[in-house]
Amino acid sequence: MKALYCKNSLPILQTIFFILLGVACLFVVRARAEKQQVVVYTSVDQVYAEPVLRKFERESGIEVLPIYDVEAAKTTGLVMRLIAEKGRPRADVFWSGEFSHTLLLQEKGVLQPYASPLARDIPAQFRDPQGFWTGFAGRARVLIVNTDLVSEDNFPDSVDDLLSPNYPGEMLGMAYPIFGTSATHAAALYALHGPQQARQWFEDVRGRGVRMVDGNSVIRDLVVQGRLQWGITDTDDACVAMKKGASVKVVFPDQDDTGTLVITNTVALIKGAPHPEQGRKLIDYLVSPETEAELVRLGWSHIPLREIAQPSECYGHLDVKPMHVDYRKVFENLESAKEDLARMFIR
Repeated sequence: MKALYCKNSLPILQTIFFILLGVACLFVVRARAEKQQVVVYTSVDQVYAEPVLRKFERESGIEVLPIYDVEAAKTTGLVMRLIAEKGRPRADVFWSGEFSHTLLLQEKGVLQPYASPLARDIPAQFRDPQGFWTGFAGRARVLIVNTDLVSEDNFPDSVDDLLSPNYPGEMLGMAYPIFGTSATHAAALYALHGPQQARQWFEDVRGRGVRMVDGNSVIRDLVVQGRLQWGITDTDDACVAMKKGASVKVVFPDQDDTGTLVITNTVALIKGAPHPEQGRKLIDYLVSPETEAELVRLGWSHIPLREIAQPSECYGHLDVKPMHVDYRKVFENLESAKEDLARMFIR
């Protein structure tokens, strides 16, 4: 009888087991469906962006699915992808290391306005008036000077010193003004002074024999090696040389005149985002003073847009007068400036 009882109970136990297994699977599926996620496309170097995104993930409980740019395509690849996905967006947030690509997405109708309450203390110059994007955590265009070749009392203090007879033209340098932050800087000069005056300035730079190279890091290296007296680069490139103890100093140009061009990170919400609530939470996190301080600590930013306690490793606490130029006008001049300067410098 006992053996018969056990034999007859097996189908019942199996049935109960499969029912319980089905219920467990249902809970797993429901938990996955209810799990909060946010998808962010970012052009910021992964070494800087990932710690910030993982910290947000831990603090918010929202899973972050980042898509980083690839070296071959750089930011352009992400921008083209966002434009292609406009009809059926996959991303919630776009986080860029500069502003021109973000403004292109705004022009293409890819972005949706969201003015984060945590960005109210960021100067209006660095925020879109309609809320399509917010700037934060800036870098700057600076002069890097070899202190073995140039005495401190003869330091340049303006980008216009590229035209000064105090320095041999062939001992000065800048990256070709048709790519990256160098192109953005050129467009800013076009917006600030007008195309005709800016074009003439670049003609004069070329006429002096100022050396044109393939990137800001090349300028840094040539100055460090003593093959240039000084040149124009970005704060992050210059910081690399300073941390290695190179005989260089950095000058923030035009502080008594037009100001130094500050290039901010920008963040924006994607129109039709699949997870808009989580996207807004991530934006709030990125533009917060705490994240700005973290990006300074990590070395990605050197020019915070509000007062924070975290000093920059290379520059300490800075009080930099930014170039007062409308980012929209910079963007509007970008392509025409690049076309002008490509004809001028690329033969």
